[in-house]
Amino acid sequence: MGTLLSSENLCAGYRREVLHNVSADFAGGEITSIVGPNGSGKSTLLKALIGLVPKSGGSVLVGGTPIENLNAAAVARRVAYLPQSKRIPELSVMTMVLHGRFAHLSYPRRYRREDIAAAERALSAMGLSGMAGESISTLSGGTQQRVFLAMALAQDSPVILMDEPTSFMDISHRIKLMELCRELADSGRAVVTVLHDLPMALRYSDKIAVLSEGVLRAVGSPEEVFRSGILDEVFGIRLKRTDTETGLLYYY
Repeated sequence: MGTLLSSENLCAGYRREVLHNVSADFAGGEITSIVGPNGSGKSTLLKALIGLVPKSGGSVLVGGTPIENLNAAAVARRVAYLPQSKRIPELSVMTMVLHGRFAHLSYPRRYRREDIAAAERALSAMGLSGMAGESISTLSGGTQQRVFLAMALAQDSPVILMDEPTSFMDISHRIKLMELCRELADSGRAVVTVLHDLPMALRYSDKIAVLSEGVLRAVGSPEEVFRSGILDEVFGIRLKRTDTETGLLYYY
């Protein structure tokens, strides 16, 4: 499948340049996990890809169109973005998930049958169908995270960017999330995640992008990146793996 989102020689940052000449392609049908030490520019890269962080050089193409030629709603119809830190509003779960449909609505915003159906599908995918009327503020951190993920799914965009989507989740929900990412990619979407969990990133991703000090040090399959030794270098660890009945298991 073709490239749905890309950057070329992207330089970006708020008060100073954080990203330096980052060139990356994100294709439909693939899960790409961005990994790197704290402060390496992972979150900044996601924000720069949708124009939330100003670029000082290079280009970003969204569906082949330069991002500066698209307004915010047009970008949102093409790319859903789940940030790492989120304000918890006093809203019901369903109301929050319906916010993911805003980019598809004209003014004045009135939800249509297809918007309600998209929200219900997203709630079902995240195992939240029975909680539509509950207030988000009363939920656990892990459940709140699933609500925000449902909102991103309801946006129904061909590209999904997720910054630390497994935060606050227990191991079973982390696995279910990565399996959902697989389903989304298999449906033709480009799924891009920032993950601190290296073993999980290597196990479930089609591509690994390694950032260090704002520089893209490597991009490739988990096998290619593991064999290169770049993860050991940038993280200062000794990454190992073993073959199991369910596939390769990575560990430190």
